[in-house]
Amino acid sequence: MTRKVFAAAHVAAVASAGGGAVIDWESTLRFREHLWAHGFGVAEAMDTAQRGMGPLGLSWPQARELIARTAARAAETGRLGALACGAGTDQLADGGEHPLPAIIDAYAEQVAFVQSTGAQVILMASRALAASARGPRDYLEVYGELIKQAERPVILHWLGEAFDPALAGYWGGGFDAAAATVLELIDRAGGRVDGVKLSVLDEGREVALRRRLPAGVRLYTGDDFNYAALIRGDADGSHSDALLGAFAAITAPAAAALAALDRGDLAGYDAAMEPTVPLSRAIFEPPTYHYKAGVAYLAWLNGLQPQFVMLGGLERARSAGHLSRLFELAAAAGALTQPELAAERAGEMLARSAHVDSV
Repeated sequence: MTRKVFAAAHVAAVASAGGGAVIDWESTLRFREHLWAHGFGVAEAMDTAQRGMGPLGLSWPQARELIARTAARAAETGRLGALACGAGTDQLADGGEHPLPAIIDAYAEQVAFVQSTGAQVILMASRALAASARGPRDYLEVYGELIKQAERPVILHWLGEAFDPALAGYWGGGFDAAAATVLELIDRAGGRVDGVKLSVLDEGREVALRRRLPAGVRLYTGDDFNYAALIRGDADGSHSDALLGAFAAITAPAAAALAALDRGDLAGYDAAMEPTVPLSRAIFEPPTYHYKAGVAYLAWLNGLQPQFVMLGGLERARSAGHLSRLFELAAAAGALTQPELAAERAGEMLARSAHVDSV
């Protein structure tokens, strides 16, 4: 591909006998194979997989098992080079400050584990660091130490507060100050940063940062509103690569668009990618951090998991009306790979919702 693209994958779940939900490992791994088959790399154990959500998501032990299982499947199928995994600090309790050495140790444990599987490391944004850092120097200290420990170039993860309000002010200030910190970190790293995954939902700011990155350092767009134009690129040839949760919901049409881009067929790219944008904007509408429900819903509609169930009951975070709109937009975007099954399941969802509302 002319663009390096990762899809951030969700975790499939099934209802448990005792109530609640448990991970459906086979469906979860089959979904990763679905992404690889369409030409995407997989970004594993990221916020799309309900990392950093406390009791509503994955614990570090669960994330560790997810990374291990996905890496094993990737190795079996020759896809290990198309796997990058999140390393964070979620061993540390939310809601309080932690000493920087403890934050470095938590990160280092996860970096070492990801590297042991053969996957590339994504240094995730850390709630603990956001709560504890006193300014840019603290970010430079923590990330600088971790980059030294990396066996290969890492991806930096810059997640805006729309995706996680606890990350407000990450990198030590507003966007311009944060960008200066990231650029200084990259300069100090001496070629050990592969790229920056930026999720701030601001096309202009992304383009401005992209133009300031050193040669060879990628800007992986995480902008689920404006990805079509950012990936397509400017008239001067500048473009973003991508690491998107949206790709998990728009897999087939996005793959067709990227194939057209590879052929130099910009009209074909636009024809395939542009219809996906209204769907993605709906999935990621505020509160944006509930977008995972839309990703899981589309996977269920497409027959990639047997139930529309999520860890922590997160499937209830979006209304029946919202989900019905996603079905309609997915049909218009060409994102329903089994339209008859999708229509049947969407109807089931509406019927269940109507029954609940009438009780």
